[in-house]
Amino acid sequence: MEENVPTFEDLRESGARAVNAGRLAEALEIFGQCIAWAERHGSAEQQDLAFCNRAAAAIELGRGDGEIGRLREILMRRNCGAGYLAAYNIARHYELSKSYRKALFYARIARERAENLDRNDWLASSLNLMGNTLLAESLVADATRQYELALELTPPEPSIARGMVFDNLGYCRVLQGRHREGCSLLLQSLRMLRRMGPEVYQIPPRLDLCFLHIETGRYDHALHQGTRALELAERAGESDSVKNALYLLGEAENLLGNVSGARTYFGRLQSEFFPDASYLPGFLLAVDVRKLVNLHA
Repeated sequence: MEENVPTFEDLRESGARAVNAGRLAEALEIFGQCIAWAERHGSAEQQDLAFCNRAAAAIELGRGDGEIGRLREILMRRNCGAGYLAAYNIARHYELSKSYRKALFYARIARERAENLDRNDWLASSLNLMGNTLLAESLVADATRQYELALELTPPEPSIARGMVFDNLGYCRVLQGRHREGCSLLLQSLRMLRRMGPEVYQIPPRLDLCFLHIETGRYDHALHQGTRALELAERAGESDSVKNALYLLGEAENLLGNVSGARTYFGRLQSEFFPDASYLPGFLLAVDVRKLVNLHA
């Protein structure tokens, strides 16, 4: 092979760095090169690994529909790393599609594959994903247990993965009324994700902190975190997070007695997400919005 030509592992590592930096389109291109390398020089297993890596980036970009057929084929014939990645990617696709029962089914398969391969990092990721699907279905106690197990298995050094588990578990603690513990976990998450990843990763802990501060009556703090989350979500094009931020900011303003400010947020929520529901701003001013929102669904 020519000198200085990237190897299979060089390409996979380069793609992984792009993913961790939030450069998903770049990762998609790199993993495509990885597939081409494997087809020319590698084994069938390497081809499957490269495909799974590329599919993961495509799924995060919302382009996962065309990947699922081959991922299922890989899952059926591979008990190695590619089989785990295929199961995990399918589960992630269904999570993003809000098909939570299907997501849980494949996340459980991913957990089993990780256990068989004795990969604690993959096992932690699978448990975290299982928790996500359970929490989206409002099964808080079950989700909490998965996050606790995931945290035990996640290496203690700061990482994006550990920061995300802190956030998920922290939100569960808030829902359980364990506000002090929830706040500690969410602040750890935010600090870690600010250091380790692109700013889009800050959105979930900031929204969760906004929710926590509303729960504990610290409405000015809620507005600070919610406003920052809204700015980041708008910049990243994260529409679900924009919607959640508008719910929470409207509620915080309403509880502060600023009906005009609340109506502004609720009016934007209605016009952008529920254009046929003209009654919505008035309705939201009259109810407890916190009971209507699951920030992790």
